[in-house]
Formats: sequence, C-alpha cells, structure tokens
Amino acid sequence: MAAVRGKTRSEDRQTAYRQLKQDLERGALGSVYVFYGEETYLREYYLSQAAKQLVPAGLEEFNFHKVEGKGLTVQALTELVEAMPMMAERTLVEVVDFDIFKLGEEQRETLIALLEDFPAYCCLIFVYDQLEYKPNRTMKRLAAAMERHAAAVRFETQSRGDLLNWVGRRFRAHGKSIDTQTAEHLLFTCGSLMSGLIPEIEKVAAYARGPAVTRADIDAVAAPVLEAQVFDMTAAISRRDFNRASQLLGTLLKLQEEPIMLLAVLGKELRKLYTARLAIDNGRDKFWLMEQWGMRSDYPAKLLLEAARRVSTQWAEEAVLRCAALDLRMKSAYGADGEGELKTFLMALAQEAAR
Repeated sequence: MAAVRGKTRSEDRQTAYRQLKQDLERGALGSVYVFYGEETYLREYYLSQAAKQLVPAGLEEFNFHKVEGKGLTVQALTELVEAMPMMAERTLVEVVDFDIFKLGEEQRETLIALLEDFPAYCCLIFVYDQLEYKPNRTMKRLAAAMERHAAAVRFETQSRGDLLNWVGRRFRAHGKSIDTQTAEHLLFTCGSLMSGLIPEIEKVAAYARGPAVTRADIDAVAAPVLEAQVFDMTAAISRRDFNRASQLLGTLLKLQEEPIMLLAVLGKELRKLYTARLAIDNGRDKFWLMEQWGMRSDYPAKLLLEAARRVSTQWAEEAVLRCAALDLRMKSAYGADGEGELKTFLMALAQEAAR
C-alpha cells in the first residue's frame, strides 16, 4: 500500500489549510482528512473541489460514497474504503459526524488498523458538521494514529483582508461595487461567516438601486446578527433614545431569544462600552481597544468609542455592575420574569444615561 501523508503535531490549523489547497492545486489529494470548523461555506467548497478532482462525472454512484456517522461501524466504513474504483483512479468517501473518539475499544483498534494500511486508491474525508471534532488525548493510540495519517483542516473565519476582498468579488458578480468602509459595516451587521453573508449579499445587491452599495442599502434589508442588534440597543441608550432601545429589545423577544442569553450578550456589550470609556479617560486609542477585545477591524472599535463619548465613566461602570447583579438574580431566582427584568433594566439604564 502507498504511504499516507501524515500530519505532525507541530502543524497548525493554517498549515493544514494551506496544505489542502496545495494538494488540490497539484492534483495530489492525500488519503485521509478531517474537515471541521464554523466556516461551512469553505468546507463545502473544498468538499466539492475534492469530488470534482476525484470523481468522474456520471460515475458518482460507483466512486463517491457519502454516509452518516451515526450508527456506522468501522467494518462498514472499511468496506466502503476498500471498494475498488470504476473507470477512475480513486474513490472518495465522505463520512459525516462520525464520533470516532466515542467508539468502543474493538472498533477503535479496527479503525487504527485501517488508517495504518490505507488503500492508495481512496480518499476518506471525515466531516464534522453538527458534532464537534475534539480529539480525546486519553485514547493515545487512536489520537496518535489520526495525527500520523489524517490531515485535520479547520475551516474558520478568514482574515479581514481576504474577507473584504471576497465580499467585493461577490458584489461585482452581481454588478455592484462596495467600498471598504461599507463592506466593514456589512461584516459588523451580518457577521464574518461566508455561509451567512452569501444570502445577505444577494439581498443587498438586489435591493441597491445605484451602482455602488451604500450603508443605507445594508440597513434596509440585511438581517443583523444578535451582537449587532444588541450593540445598536446599547448605542441607542447612550444617545438617550429609549424608544429605539425598547423597540430593538421587543423585536428580539418576539424572535423568542432567551432573556438570559440576551442579558449575556448585553453584558458583554456593556463591558466593551466601559472599556472604551476607560480608553478615552486614559488617552488610549482604537488600537488599544482592538487589542483588549481581540478585534480584527477598527470599525467596531470606532463605533464603541463614539458611543462611549456619550456616557460617563460612572454610568458605564454602574451599568456593568447592575448587569452582573441581574444575571445572578435571573439565574438563581426560581420563576423569575426574565422579559420583565430585562425591560426594567433597560429603562433604568436609559434613565441614568439621561441624567
């Protein structure tokens, strides 16, 4: 059997991702991969590229096998992997959500044996979609075998520059242009996952009347992520616009967002606002704020500083403390009225900000 390209412990996630791209470019895909991570758009893209490269059109039934991991045995997987290709050099086997680190000892040993003597004519890809891929280091033999023989590729949020370029290309494909600041607003509003951005870009491009997409176009039709909505709520409070803040909270509650989860996100935004207020008080700039909160763009940092200039340090500090107290009360008090507590809390914040 041909040797399987291994992955050493020193290889980081980006190295594995780059190696996958090189494997595809050279037409030399390895034998075993693990695809996982939150960026499902990229994951599906590279799965399709692997299938395109390995499986001749019209022969998918013989050379491409996709199975669910639930209820799958390693013996059944071995049969798929060892099935000879038909009118092709290799086969592709895709296994979705196979929790290999919960296999019994006998099944684990069988899987290790398969990895150690893997057929050169097959490419096996373990895909983790609903399940988390988390190697169990206590299962030393299986963990070591996976590290030696499987390239674990994590698909995660792309770098800011790559993401902005990608957004620009997607809009150009729709006959629209978008400048960097407007693209930053789109990412702030809709999040940084490509899978979530694609439908929003399509909506905005269809709505925009001019050749260039504007912030108003995005605000008119894009569906904001929870963090963006909660930020808008805190920003409305800082502007003393309680009606807007109350409207945003009402919308989130109608969407059946759990009050305790809303409070958690609100607490994080209030802590960010307090940090931004401290930055202003101590002569710190947006770059310091970005470092404190791990921001990859200065756009949210600038918005935070703008909101922080409208509130006092005392208000920001008390808002954080009150939020923590409410969190404790909602988690410990049986039958607490979460919605009512949130509305009262929001009103108190607005009243204090107005003083």
